[in-house]
Amino acid sequence: MVAPDTQTHKGAVTRRRDLLKGLASWYGEQFDGRKTASGETFDMYAMTACHPTLPFGTLVRVVNETNGRSVVVRITDRGDLAKGRIIDLSYGAAEKLAMTEAGLAPVVVDVISRGATPNGGTR
Repeated sequence: MVAPDTQTHKGAVTRRRDLLKGLASWYGEQFDGRKTASGETFDMYAMTACHPTLPFGTLVRVVNETNGRSVVVRITDRGDLAKGRIIDLSYGAAEKLAMTEAGLAPVVVDVISRGATPNGGTR
């Protein structure tokens, strides 16, 4: 049963407060050196991630549910993610989570601090 303050999103993703649960994927060499949606240059070895809605600069802890490894990343990019995926990690972050070979991993994403909104405040 789903708790009253939990929402189901795209089938496999649940959200309760600032916790998200679903699949993580990663991106790397093909985008290395290109500009991200935030205007920063993508560094595939940096601890960064793409998320469809979290403000740029938001810090999140990502925990790989398969092996318990975790990493803190900063949201620097936008993109449409495949169904069930909740975050797209840089290659460097995916390496720390030991998920580059598999390509996908079940994760829990915990928002540590929200980045600036377009008007300069925080959410």
